[in-house]
Amino acid sequence: MADGEEDPAVFTCTALPSDLRLMATVTNSYLGTRVYHDILHISGVYNGAAGDTHRADVPSPVNVRMRVPTADSLAETFTLNTRTGTFSHVLQSNDFAATQQLYAHHSLVHLLAFSITIQRVSRTTQPITVQLQAPFVPKSQDLDLNQGPDFQGAHYIYGRTLVAEVEGGPRPTVHMLWTPVPPTLTLRGEERERSWQFLTAVAESEEGVKRSYSEGLSLATAGSLHSSHAHTWAALWRGCCLDLDGPLSLRQALYGCLYYLLSAIPPPGNHGSLFHGISPGGLSNGSRGEDYWGHIFWDQDTWMFPNILLFYPEAARAILEYRIRTLEGALHNAREQGYEGAKFPWESAATGREVCPEEIYGAQEIHVTGDVLMAFEQYYYTTQDQKLFREDGGWKLVGAVAQYWCSRMEWSEEEQCYHIKGVMPPDEYHCQVDNSVYTNAVAQRSLNFAADIARDFLVPVPEEWVDCAKKVKVPFDAEKKYHPEYDGYRPGEPVKQADVVLLGFPLMHPMSSEVRRNDLEVYEPITELDGPAMSWSMFAVGWLELKEMQRAQSQLNKCFSNITEPFKIWVENSDGTGAVNFLTGMGGFLQAVLFGYTGFRITRSGLRFNPAFPDDINKLKVAGVSYFGNKLKFTITKEEIRIKVTESRRDSPVAPLEALLEGSGQRFPLREGQSVSFPTAAGCVQRSSTEAF
Repeated sequence: MADGEEDPAVFTCTALPSDLRLMATVTNSYLGTRVYHDILHISGVYNGAAGDTHRADVPSPVNVRMRVPTADSLAETFTLNTRTGTFSHVLQSNDFAATQQLYAHHSLVHLLAFSITIQRVSRTTQPITVQLQAPFVPKSQDLDLNQGPDFQGAHYIYGRTLVAEVEGGPRPTVHMLWTPVPPTLTLRGEERERSWQFLTAVAESEEGVKRSYSEGLSLATAGSLHSSHAHTWAALWRGCCLDLDGPLSLRQALYGCLYYLLSAIPPPGNHGSLFHGISPGGLSNGSRGEDYWGHIFWDQDTWMFPNILLFYPEAARAILEYRIRTLEGALHNAREQGYEGAKFPWESAATGREVCPEEIYGAQEIHVTGDVLMAFEQYYYTTQDQKLFREDGGWKLVGAVAQYWCSRMEWSEEEQCYHIKGVMPPDEYHCQVDNSVYTNAVAQRSLNFAADIARDFLVPVPEEWVDCAKKVKVPFDAEKKYHPEYDGYRPGEPVKQADVVLLGFPLMHPMSSEVRRNDLEVYEPITELDGPAMSWSMFAVGWLELKEMQRAQSQLNKCFSNITEPFKIWVENSDGTGAVNFLTGMGGFLQAVLFGYTGFRITRSGLRFNPAFPDDINKLKVAGVSYFGNKLKFTITKEEIRIKVTESRRDSPVAPLEALLEGSGQRFPLREGQSVSFPTAAGCVQRSSTEAF
């Protein structure tokens, strides 16, 4: 950055938000909390049966705040540094600076930690005392907690959740060790600076929590605990860049979205613990009655997953593995409703059984099953990871989803096509409708992918899959040249959120530019203005496809109504209602840039690009794009595209890559360490042996 230029990745303020829901969050893939919140959450630890299941509240020892009531002229700042994944609180006077740093260690995921540093900045030798407000009480409404013996100076509690998700099912065990927090810390007169470290370790077993605490304590003693965390974050950002020459507010929004989303994913090489998915509000939220109780929705697979996939396919695989592990629950859901195959729940927790508190959504919002499979498709076409499908359960899931869709369809003699009746589309203002265009199109896509991957594996394709995919009804008004949302939809009826526009992206359902435009123009003015945050991102992508820059920008600008200050926390609805730390909206916003501005599209034949961005953006840089074991860096201006292979995996099963330009047919070999450039145009990154675009 140039001198004096504000860092778009660092958010600083002098006063905290009055709405405590909008505090910064510190999370990793296993632990999460909001700053100055009295509870933390653990991935996969739920309490309550069926529709009452929710993230178990665990008392948080890191809810500690500094005060120096005796100091004169005290300046106070709060900072979220997304580059290091650290929240800081600084009290600054003429004589001293007291700094608290709080973080969820990104590689040692069983650790939360904070430090207090007091530094003398004048020549005074008076003792300096900082008060610590720590309202910690080792009790929980969701856990039967017991006190154990201290360990290496840490206090110890352990217990199990009170109620299993399913009758007779497991009740997760929680073990926690934490450094006791004294009421005050004092820098003695002869000291210039001193730091104190406070650790919280959480694990499923006594052995595991003691191992994690000991490891953290060793690093803290060596003075390298925070630096090891910051080093992991630095590596994350090196492998993932989405930045542009453009408005500061847009750059800040991108860094904020990436920080909160990257906070939720497993660190590279983390094979020690299972991953339990990403809920709309992340691990920092999800108590009973808030943020959808920490359940996993289509939000993960449709809105967050594509961004994670392009940068960190290993983390994307962990998301898919969560769906594979919960397949038995999905098979149960289908049987319970009288169908074959696997029906993924509208709301999922530990088992994959439906845990939505309101029956109508679990029964009718069945498009989630297709959304799950679309994530598997995108992963397969980006990685060619056949092991996930052949050996690790992916193929069984694909076949079960295809079987479900076939059993869910009914043949209409009158129309000579298959119908899917009695559903709720993504637009939740309508229910019990027949032939939701999105639901039917995603079902068709599921069946086509299942058939394609069967052919790749030389497995016979059931005729039923092909027949149902070919003959399922996808409603279309040939006269008005647009897609009705469902059978009987009347133009002008209000729509809650993006629905039909999702046919163009991410479904990439075949249609002309005229139909794409008509869908956007029909549904844009009647979509709820205060509805869920991700809607406008998808309208923006649609207008970018059509090179309508101003219309795209007007849609993307609406998203800023959902971003709160000072820590860029998203709210689900622009009026402040709904989930907070709304990762779903962040995922949609990131897609508007990562897939909208670049024109990236994941297809069977290659990774397409077709850039388009507004006049106030001069250059877009996307580094760390993963494709077939290669890491790619795209630098895009309105005049030129430059692609560089920054890393190439030696064991990649895929031939070398090339860039193919759609109009001219020019081909540019892509070799590690080398850059190619050409005038900005539509094209594709593909295997160099592929002849057709």
